[in-house]
Amino acid sequence: MKIDLSQKKKKTERTSIGLNFEPKLPSLKRFSNKQKEDFYREFSTLIKSGVDYNQALKILAGQQKSKFVKSIYEQINDAVVKGKPLHEAIQDHKYFTPYEYYSIKIGEDTRRLPEIFDQLQKFFARKIKMKRQVVSVLAYPVFVLFITFGVLYFMLNFVVPMFSSIFKQFGKELPSITQFVLDLSEKFNIILAVFLLIVIGLFFGHKLLKANASYQKITSSALMKIPFFGPLLTKIYLARFCQSLSLLLAAKTPLITALDLTEKMISFYPLKTALAHAKRDVLKGETLSSSLAKHSFFTPKIISLTVIGEQINELDNMYDNLANQYNDDIDHSTKLIGTILEPVMILLIGGIVGFIMVAMYSPIFNLSKILER
Repeated sequence: MKIDLSQKKKKTERTSIGLNFEPKLPSLKRFSNKQKEDFYREFSTLIKSGVDYNQALKILAGQQKSKFVKSIYEQINDAVVKGKPLHEAIQDHKYFTPYEYYSIKIGEDTRRLPEIFDQLQKFFARKIKMKRQVVSVLAYPVFVLFITFGVLYFMLNFVVPMFSSIFKQFGKELPSITQFVLDLSEKFNIILAVFLLIVIGLFFGHKLLKANASYQKITSSALMKIPFFGPLLTKIYLARFCQSLSLLLAAKTPLITALDLTEKMISFYPLKTALAHAKRDVLKGETLSSSLAKHSFFTPKIISLTVIGEQINELDNMYDNLANQYNDDIDHSTKLIGTILEPVMILLIGGIVGFIMVAMYSPIFNLSKILER
């Protein structure tokens, strides 16, 4: 019996140890933008049909294949049943942003929740579309760069050493271009190791410093100066600013509150700081247009249309139109960048291969000329 008890004890210890590892799994769990888009669209449809929050959340939870997302809906529903407003029930979950639950609070206060849900669904639909566009532009260059690196690794580690053994038999001084490639081949693995260490260091450095204001200022300034990508990045954040402000102002949110929520939602340093300054200026009695004009991040188009929107009290419509215009510009820019990058990447890989082959064959051509004489 003692042996059995000790075995049982060991078994329970193993079980408890196994259970202790389970909490590490939630890092894989996420509430994606696509799931949020579906959530707001379907919730809006159900509410417009006359279904109450409790029944709507039960229906949404029942439709979910993901146990994680289903548990979120069930927890929100439990909180609502206990008497919590919907925005407070959503606020308890870290997967929702301040922008979302403050927007929902405004919808509850103004009894325009279906409209807020519609706008949030559009917001996430645009966000998903924008992300897909950026990914589609970067996918081809990244793939070609990996191919280029693979070709370079193969040639410097396998092809060039074969030529090196042949050149040693010549007993003559090699052209400078050939010697450079041979030296690069000998030190390539060391260079590769250093490069990977630098990349890893930059990655972890970014993780540690990304919340630092000075670091954000330097990196955002550098990103905006990159040809093609800098202007595209600016347009992406201007579109996000316009559609966010349009959503909040359409829900009759006070301008100060709308600026505050938009600032909390946006992480890009130049725009975030500009919104913080604009909020202070508006509190002092300045117009939004005069405050935005102080910052070079905002285009003359935004400033001039903000002036008109303030004069006719149609800021929400103005910003909605601006968001649509910027989204169209982003579509065009991403397609243009993709068109330009394709031949550039082909030239890059061709240039690298051609450079190495010329370097390897030039001593052989020189030797053949000497033999002809």
